[in-house]
Formats: sequence, C-alpha cells, structure tokens
Amino acid sequence: MNSIDLRSDTVTKPTPGMMQAIMNAEVGDDVYKEDPAVNALEAYMKDLFGMDDALFFPTGSMANQAAIKLHTQPGEQLICDKWAHVYNYEGGGASFNSGVSCKLVDGDRGMITAAQVEEHINPPDFYHSPLTSLVCLENTTNKGGGACYNFAEILKIKTVCQSHQLGLHLDGARLMNAIVAKNEDPKEYGKVFDTISVCLSKGLGAPMGTVLLGRQDLMKNAIRVRKILGGGMRQVGFMAAAGLYGMKHQLTRLADDHSKAKELAKTLQNLDYVKHVEPTETNIVIFYLVDDVSEKLFMQDLEGKGVRISNMGQGKLRIVTHHDYTADMHEVFIHILGAFMG
Repeated sequence: MNSIDLRSDTVTKPTPGMMQAIMNAEVGDDVYKEDPAVNALEAYMKDLFGMDDALFFPTGSMANQAAIKLHTQPGEQLICDKWAHVYNYEGGGASFNSGVSCKLVDGDRGMITAAQVEEHINPPDFYHSPLTSLVCLENTTNKGGGACYNFAEILKIKTVCQSHQLGLHLDGARLMNAIVAKNEDPKEYGKVFDTISVCLSKGLGAPMGTVLLGRQDLMKNAIRVRKILGGGMRQVGFMAAAGLYGMKHQLTRLADDHSKAKELAKTLQNLDYVKHVEPTETNIVIFYLVDDVSEKLFMQDLEGKGVRISNMGQGKLRIVTHHDYTADMHEVFIHILGAFMG
C-alpha cells in the first residue's frame, strides 16, 4: 500500500478522468482571453454562483490578495478572524500588496459573528485609526477544523457590512465542502458576497487553480490586478479543464471525505492518549494529545508506519481526508491509531 498522506487535501493527484480532460482540453492564450477551456470554466462558475464575472487565478492566495486589493486603498483596514488564512498563511500579502492592516477578531473555530464585526469597525470620522473598508470570512475554516458558517449568520454580517458601506469577501478555499456538507445553493452565496474565491486544487483534486467571482464594478479591474501580481498565464486551459472536471464530476464525492473524517474523529475521541477532538463537520480533523504524550514521538510513530499528518503548533494536530485516501487506507489508519501505546 502507498503511504497515507493526510497532511492536506492539496496532495491529491488527478484521477484518470481528470487526466483525460487535461489531455483533451482545447487551449489558447489566456492573456488574450483566447483560451476556450479557461473561458468555459469561468462561465460555468459565474453561472453556478449567479455572479457578474469570474477570473481564473493560479492560486487561492493570489485570488484572495487580488480581492483585497480590489476592495481597499492603502492605509485602510480589513476585519477577519484571528485564524484567517488571509492573515496567517499568505505571507503578509495584505500589507505588502495592498498596504492594509488586519483587525483580528477572536471568533469561534475561525468563524466570527455579525456582532463582533460591528464591534470591530473603526469610527469612520476618527482619522487617527485606519478606515475599515472590508470584512473577510473563510468557509470552511482551515485552522478551525473545517467548520462551516451558519448561513443565517452570514446574512447578518452582510447587513452590518451594508449599513457601514463595507465590502464582503469570502475566502472559499473549501467552500464546496461547506456547500456539500450543508446542502446549500451556491447562488445564495453569490447574492451575499461581493467577491468569492473558490479553490479547485483541494478536495476537487485539480493540480492548481482558483476562480475569483464578483460584482462587475469590482471585477472590471481584476485582470489588471492579476497581471500586477504576476498572474498572467498562457495555455493554462489544461489546468482549467482539470478544475472544470473536478466541479462537474468530483463535487458530490466530497461527502465521502466528510464521512471518513467523522469516523476518524470518533475513533480519536475514544483513545486514552487524545485529550480533545474539535467538532468535525467536513474533511478536517483537529485534535490534541494528553499532556504526558509527546507530539514528536506520536508523529514519528505515524511516519514510521507510513502515515503523514500536520502539526500546526500549540498542540494542534490536523488530519485532512481527500479522494486519494482510500477505504483500505482508512481501515489501516484506524488500526494504527488504536495500536499506539502513548
């Protein structure tokens, strides 16, 4: 059996069907907007979410950074959770690329409430503090263990944003996981958010790519910002075709990843050497070992048995299920967890 790599759902390889889609893609020069496969992906995503426009980006971080740039001016401030990807995992891009600061909210598993957003808005007439101009949400939350926002709370946050003339961006790196888990309609997201980034290279299994969706007045400048960030691409339709295949053929199977993750969470909850397991809604399991069990020895034990997971620091261990994690691997991993002596 191959090694069991559960560090992230980004480690997936294209399926045979996806490889066929890549090889059969009709491509052109995307800088000229002449790549048929890219244009098809953008049109599909725009229609799926009911949004004005869509643009293909090489990475989710670049798409998020472009969205922040489209929403803000240098010296302004965005509001996000303290665990937000745009703050923790994008290399300080908000300050480097857009000259904006982040006001961090102490949310619940990476999710913030409308009341917290309201509380953290700087008074617009108080010129000593940065002007608040944007709210960034993340769904599902990465460091929050794949938690899904309650859509009713998102609607409340939108109301706050409208009353204070704030933009609302969604980092949807694993948005499709949330939509499948909660049986939601993508068009409802399209009605609420000004911009949304949707990653194709995680649970959907594409080798690369994210689509940024948004309102026309914002998106008219998106291709210029993408160019400035170095995101001009040529015959990238091979990758766009992979992403479109993932959306059309590998979306519903995300439920299998969620099911495996929940089984792993249940297994961990019953082990003496595990102190706590975060609620598991989608394909991410966050857990903590009891104080007298060494994380280093635990990770080494797993590595020695061909299993790789992530240590996120501060005692937080992460497992991420995906389509390359088979039923046979699942049985083996559950056995390995049960056999660890601590």
